[in-house]
Amino acid sequence: MTRDSSFKKVVRRHAEQTGQRYTEALSDLEGLSARMNHAPAAEGLLAHLRDRYGIVAVAATRLSVHKTYVFRIDRADGEPWVARAFPPARPRSGVEGDAAILRFLERQGYPAERLAVEDAVSDFGGSTVLVTRFIPSDQLSDGAEKFAMMGDLLGRLHALPLDDAVTRPGGSSGEDPSREGAPRQDLLAALSFLDAVDTKVPVGERERFERLREQVRSADDGHGLPEALLHGNLLHAPDHAVLTSRGPVAINWKASGRGPRLADFAYLIWGTGSWNPRRPNQERVNAAVTAYRRHVEPTREELDRLEGLMYLRTLYLVCFGYRRAMTDGVHFDEWWFIHPREYFSETAAATRAAFGC
Repeated sequence: MTRDSSFKKVVRRHAEQTGQRYTEALSDLEGLSARMNHAPAAEGLLAHLRDRYGIVAVAATRLSVHKTYVFRIDRADGEPWVARAFPPARPRSGVEGDAAILRFLERQGYPAERLAVEDAVSDFGGSTVLVTRFIPSDQLSDGAEKFAMMGDLLGRLHALPLDDAVTRPGGSSGEDPSREGAPRQDLLAALSFLDAVDTKVPVGERERFERLREQVRSADDGHGLPEALLHGNLLHAPDHAVLTSRGPVAINWKASGRGPRLADFAYLIWGTGSWNPRRPNQERVNAAVTAYRRHVEPTREELDRLEGLMYLRTLYLVCFGYRRAMTDGVHFDEWWFIHPREYFSETAAATRAAFGC
């Protein structure tokens, strides 16, 4: 069987798994890199902001190692801004949705970044730009204190009364703009990452690769569980939360929207563990649970499904790393995101114990 015929077979299977037509599945797999990678020119962005808003923008500095489209904008005529010039594949409606959620959070007094101006969304060079106020801050300290802060931020968010401003589904990572939305999109994106490099998998690794793919197919996406406004990525600082003089503030709301609240909480709980060896950290679990339950009390079904939901984002991360390694022709060493299995079961048990179950 030639490589071309092998890839066609992969595309057909991908179409069946995702409910796409063959041409859609082919575009899904072949267009991954172009959709996800975007590094706008700083000078062009500065010129756009000057023309659009009449500000004296003097410097644009990248703020994130992982997101090459996020810049601090220093101004000679005011406080600095943050400009996110999203990948061109992300539709303007998605960025408008970010702005709508940030307006909702401001009305609710929730500690999130704020829009820099009322008309905060603009078009630049094929991409859509969102401008928010820059937040002078420090990084959150590590350890139990960090997880108490994150648990409180999540609990307060999940307890907010929703209105018509928050209608879009959320919770997926959304690094692939075509896979924004409910947490299930993370699993579909993970399948895309794997299928895109299927024909590059060494023979000796094929069995392991197929086990990973089957684990993604069968993973729990939280469907049917209680919903709330999700942040979608409230674990890692400083890309998603920073510490100010008034307390922690959540930033980067691209993944936000309505969805099963357990998807947010399970990812946070997954992050509480100690490394080398990988094992539960009861102090961090207790800190996150105590802070979260001041605002939200999970249902019994949520606690029963916690272990399964802890795999949701971590499988996505493994598959993201697998595709990157296969594309770059390097050894893949990121399986530790989902190993050992005992870590998941023991951490879920520790969390249920912290809730008194």
